[in-house]
Amino acid sequence: MPLAGAAIAPLLVRRLGHNAAWPLALTMLVPFLIFASHLPPIASGQAVSGGFAWAPSLGVNFSWRLDGLSLTFALLISGIGTLIVLYSGGYLKGHPHLGRFFSFILMFSAAMLGVVVSDNLLMLFVYWELTSITSFLLIGFDHARVASRRAALQALLVTGGGGLFLLAGLLMLGQMAGVTDIGGLIAGGAGLRQHWLIEVALLLVLMGAFTKSAQFPFHFWLPNAMEAPTPVSAFLHSATMVKAGVYLLMRLYPVFSELPMWQVLLPVFGATTLLVGALLAVRQTDLKLILAYTTVASLGLLVMLTGIGSERAVQAAVLYLVAHALFKGGLFMIAGVIDHEAGTRDITRLGGLCRAMPLTFAAALLAACSMGGVPLLAGFMAKEEIYEALIGGGWSTLLLVVAIAGNALMFAAGFAIALKPFLGARVETPNHAHDGPVLLMAGPVLLAVLGLAAGLGASALHLYFSSPMASAIAGSRITVAISAIPHLSTAFALSMLTILIGVFLLLALGRVRASVDAGVRAIGWGPDRGFDQAVAGLIRLSFRIGRFLQPGRLEIYLTITFAIIALCLLYPMVLFGELPAWPRGSAPLEFHEAAFISLAAIGLFAVLASKSRLTAIVSLGIQGFAVAVLYLLFGAPDLAFTQFMVETLSVIILALIMTRLRVEITDRRSVPQILMDGTIAVACGVGFTLFLLRAVEVPFNGELSTFFGQHSKLLAHGANVVNVIIVDFRGTDTLGEIAVVLITGLAILALVRLRAAKPTASFNDPDSEEGARS
Repeated sequence: MPLAGAAIAPLLVRRLGHNAAWPLALTMLVPFLIFASHLPPIASGQAVSGGFAWAPSLGVNFSWRLDGLSLTFALLISGIGTLIVLYSGGYLKGHPHLGRFFSFILMFSAAMLGVVVSDNLLMLFVYWELTSITSFLLIGFDHARVASRRAALQALLVTGGGGLFLLAGLLMLGQMAGVTDIGGLIAGGAGLRQHWLIEVALLLVLMGAFTKSAQFPFHFWLPNAMEAPTPVSAFLHSATMVKAGVYLLMRLYPVFSELPMWQVLLPVFGATTLLVGALLAVRQTDLKLILAYTTVASLGLLVMLTGIGSERAVQAAVLYLVAHALFKGGLFMIAGVIDHEAGTRDITRLGGLCRAMPLTFAAALLAACSMGGVPLLAGFMAKEEIYEALIGGGWSTLLLVVAIAGNALMFAAGFAIALKPFLGARVETPNHAHDGPVLLMAGPVLLAVLGLAAGLGASALHLYFSSPMASAIAGSRITVAISAIPHLSTAFALSMLTILIGVFLLLALGRVRASVDAGVRAIGWGPDRGFDQAVAGLIRLSFRIGRFLQPGRLEIYLTITFAIIALCLLYPMVLFGELPAWPRGSAPLEFHEAAFISLAAIGLFAVLASKSRLTAIVSLGIQGFAVAVLYLLFGAPDLAFTQFMVETLSVIILALIMTRLRVEITDRRSVPQILMDGTIAVACGVGFTLFLLRAVEVPFNGELSTFFGQHSKLLAHGANVVNVIIVDFRGTDTLGEIAVVLITGLAILALVRLRAAKPTASFNDPDSEEGARS
């Protein structure tokens, strides 16, 4: 349905304008309702699957599977996607390319749904790369701006490059497990972990997941992607695409979770990403960039929790993922509302908007409370469970400290967005600020309220979402029972400590921002700049390799080609002892046969001894005619006729070229060059001779000849077997050969006409334009 909506979106926008958002939203709402209908059976522990054979010869099935993990993601994608489509209609009202935008966002939605419901490894990869392609289109939507184009290219290169690593990892896993479906892969996880290449497969999969979910040091592409319109930021870079990597890690958790490498790499990179993202968030003054870096931090937190490997950590990751999608999607939309209605996203130029935008303020405050882990909201439950998972001493203590620091920084960033634009003295803004229309406000208000509803209705949330999702990740039944109502415990005390630190950071936000900014400037070089340097270096390297491999001299290409041919012919026969025996018992040559063979040898000698190229070309034709006569003598008139035609045309065409193009009349190669070329030529001749002698030693298999003899008349209604083979059985091949001959003839004609048009230029004069082209 999203793909159908993408197809008709431009037409609907032309007819309905921005109001096309309402019918287009149905293409996301209906899938949401269909997915929601599966909540009861999946909550009871069942799984829903289906599909059909897509490419049976490759073992690729268009198969899908819904369990607690995939269903939760599908509901988040389709549900938030419905709100985003409506929000886009209000945010981009009057935009000349609104129809194109709707097509892109719906294509992305379809690709993202494909990722989370796929039950086939290659099908998952196809949709995985489709999300990269469609996000490239969305990030670069404002293609007239250089920053948008750069951000789109950067996102495509980073996530697409990571996707290539992922493809290798998925193929390795499929080969190691002997299955192509994800369900079968997970079921055989215990045996798979014993394979000696499992760590290599893990590293490849992590490259795909880390690049997609913006883990350090690949985090830089996500904030740069904020060049996209705000609906894109709210949908792709908070609730859906950037969580694809987290989804993949959660999906493959039963396969990798017991590996020591998994339990080290994920917490280390996740914790680093959490701290880096949170620190860079408080450095920003742009609302979207603040949210972008807190998204990086949140993704690091999710990866860290997924890598710990405990049941508590899985529960915490599940709760935080759902809570994050609700509050971050809402806050991104709120940032867009402020920008759309007030005319700026710079937090230093905003203030006192609470009276002008009361509904926006209420939604922002509610979403920020969930992001900050205030009791009664979904974010509070997630934070409590995070601390419960990390309380245990040793390695977990360090991760606990990182989690407290990261959450406190995100608390300050979230409430900076919720409070700074709305409280304090009124600051004049470029636009007359007010709450947005219903299309703009429906999404953020509903998501903020859902964050509160999820906390107050925790039992229903756990029954239908948290417990089934955690069970699907862990591969065993898990019951989540945490409440959003505060209760005395160590985790609650740590939550309050986090809030206190966050309040302190919020009050001192200006000084904290200056300190972080000074630290970043002191470091100077970073991954974003490194990306530009890496791309520039790659371009220089490819240019040098291209100049080395493609110097523009035909003689070098021919020398390398024939040298490799000789090597491929001779080396295997010598290495594996496959040299042919010398033919014995052959019939003596008849006089006429020996005469034509001698004629071919004389032609060869004439080619070598000729002093001009034209003479060599004519002499070369002597050999061809001699071979054609031999074909005729041995009962192959069709082949002989073809050979006569080819040799005649070759001589005529080459002669025409040599007379029209100003090339050297004689061969001026040096003696070493002649010796090298002669050696390669002799090696090719000897190689083909030995190869053919070895081939005729193999007993002849006449099945194909018998088939053509029996069926040429019956199937193709032709008595001439050779003609039938060429025209009917190999018709496509013959058509290709005709096309090649036609293209070659056109190229030769172009060369001749080019020389005729500019007779003064010389192909051997490097200072002339034609010499440079040669």
